[in-house]
Amino acid sequence: MESPGRPTGKFTQHRRLDRLRELLMRHPKGLTLYEMADALEVTTRTMRRYLKEMDRHYDLERVETKGGGALLWKIRASELPRKVELRRTQAYAFLAARRLFEPMKGSTLYEEIDIATNKLLAFSRRPGRGPNAGRADARLEERFLYLPYAPKNYSEKTEELDDLFQAVADLKPLKMRYRSAGKPKEDKVLIHPYAMVLHRDSIYCVGYHLEKEEVRTFVLDRMRDTELVYTENFELPDDFKIDEYFQGELGVFKSDKKVKVVVEFDAQGAEYARLRKVHPSQKLVNLPEGGLRLTMTVGSLNPVTSWVLEWGERIRVVEPPELVERVRDELTAALAHYGSAANAKTKRASTSSQKVVKHPPLS
Repeated sequence: MESPGRPTGKFTQHRRLDRLRELLMRHPKGLTLYEMADALEVTTRTMRRYLKEMDRHYDLERVETKGGGALLWKIRASELPRKVELRRTQAYAFLAARRLFEPMKGSTLYEEIDIATNKLLAFSRRPGRGPNAGRADARLEERFLYLPYAPKNYSEKTEELDDLFQAVADLKPLKMRYRSAGKPKEDKVLIHPYAMVLHRDSIYCVGYHLEKEEVRTFVLDRMRDTELVYTENFELPDDFKIDEYFQGELGVFKSDKKVKVVVEFDAQGAEYARLRKVHPSQKLVNLPEGGLRLTMTVGSLNPVTSWVLEWGERIRVVEPPELVERVRDELTAALAHYGSAANAKTKRASTSSQKVVKHPPLS
């Protein structure tokens, strides 16, 4: 027989606390201990423990009922969320980004976002006012969208995602098994997660590594067996600023190392490069014949190497020499998969007489 205090399925303690919070918010007049225990399918003893935990985050109030009945528990009115007024155009703007969260499907965080999204959808689909009502913005929520660059599938990481978000939101330490880049084995790690960042469709955590005594960046993909330390809290440092860890397209990290990088784009590459903010420190200088020189100061050449390779023949590294060597080595190794340069030239010559179908350039 199943224990009434431990529901089956992937239903962690913080999810039950979320349900308790939602339950109390739906019943502002209050509920008895037994009503809450029945709703969450736990024992009254477990329910008392949840109420103690809830009281740390919300100002709970006990109300005596007439005739000496059971006490009612409720969240004080001052703690209840207030309504947020939105115009229709503002709702569309938020809805445009909703696909950004689809990789999180299956997590409690996604379910919360989905509830809010559905409320915005219901609002946006209501008939508007004025002479163009029902025409000018017809199904605009389906036609005004942001599409993620290369969305990941985090369906196997929903527990870790929920634990990470809860730890960041409640300032709780987080235990986990973590495999650092380049290492074959996992380590047991305890961190104070300061912030959670979605960068290029991957989820990162910037947090304090207690054993290493330093702030590091952790990626959700490498987290496993996460566990919140519910009995403890940590203080967020007053001088912590998440913006200091943003490296534009190059990643989420902070480094005391400073490396000057200079690259040059040809005219076609320059047309696209001018529209992008690669790094906060970047400076652009126009070159003859439509080219462009980009100068920036970075903390690591690892992400810069990958970024340069993405541009192909449209870019040339000027400095530092180390970056020139890295890019050359990568291109040489890649070319080895397709034979020697001489073979490649021979193949191109043999096919030059064949009809070539030209595709229009990307706009």
